[in-house]
Amino acid sequence: MVETPGDSGSINGPRQISLTLGGPAAGLLLLLYTLLYVLPLYASKRTRPSPTLSRDSPLVIQARITSVTVSTALCSVLTFLILSARSDDGSDSGSISPLRAMGYWPLGLWHSLRSLALVALLFAGPLYEALVVYGMWKDWTTLQPLYDIWYEWTSWRNFVVGPVTEELLFRSAAVPLLVGAGVSLGKIVFLTPIIFGLAHIHHFYEFRLTHPHVPIIAAVARSLLQLTYTTLFGAYATFIFLRTGSLLAIIIVHAFCNAMGLPRFWGHVQPYWMYPGQQPWVWTSVYYVLLVSGSVAWWWQLWPLTESGNALASW
Repeated sequence: MVETPGDSGSINGPRQISLTLGGPAAGLLLLLYTLLYVLPLYASKRTRPSPTLSRDSPLVIQARITSVTVSTALCSVLTFLILSARSDDGSDSGSISPLRAMGYWPLGLWHSLRSLALVALLFAGPLYEALVVYGMWKDWTTLQPLYDIWYEWTSWRNFVVGPVTEELLFRSAAVPLLVGAGVSLGKIVFLTPIIFGLAHIHHFYEFRLTHPHVPIIAAVARSLLQLTYTTLFGAYATFIFLRTGSLLAIIIVHAFCNAMGLPRFWGHVQPYWMYPGQQPWVWTSVYYVLLVSGSVAWWWQLWPLTESGNALASW
């Protein structure tokens, strides 16, 4: 990587991603990838939102899965060809392979487990609420959640196809181009995820079509919250990808975060077996203690648990 003034990091070790592609060109490719992912969803009646067709309809989900799979495959192949052309021309014998730059190999199973453990610390409170307070641990004894993912189209979309295609596109296909173009690590981590967040803004249009009676202010607030959350997650996933060099790690983290949703920041938690009117202050106190202490532990372990010899960048 050719460093630019103000870079916050450099490629780890002598082997590196090096491209003749400039930063603006890499940014335009990321924008192109985003458009290729989103625009085809509006090209067909089966995928285009309408007041009478829910995005949760199995037919809509199936059609959209086909669309984003094709888009993601095309973008991934294009990035692979760009990286291969640079590494095959003999001018950069020290460049890492395209498969490694895109996070395909090595798989990084150990780093994936460490990344999952790290994000689980951040969700220590919500995990306690779901598994203990609401008794979902019983479902896991029979592996019912895995059954739901396999047989329910909404679960398949949210926990498998969404994480896989979005990480393939916005991290695996995009980040190596930005790194190789010499874009600073700070910009890659904190600015490019905004495009990832904006890729979800079209849900505002869908929501307005299917919920026309919801006040516009509430709909805008909902979309801004989603934009904020997805942008923050995009920054975090980009950081994990750069630190571990593992596509599998960020797919697993993405699926986990989709399953957990936003943590509770107010209100009380009440066990499913507790009678209405009883004071669940003990259970609520445990939740917030775990929420805060888990967040502190996550911050302390952010660097140690993401350290990897396969990192694409170092700070």
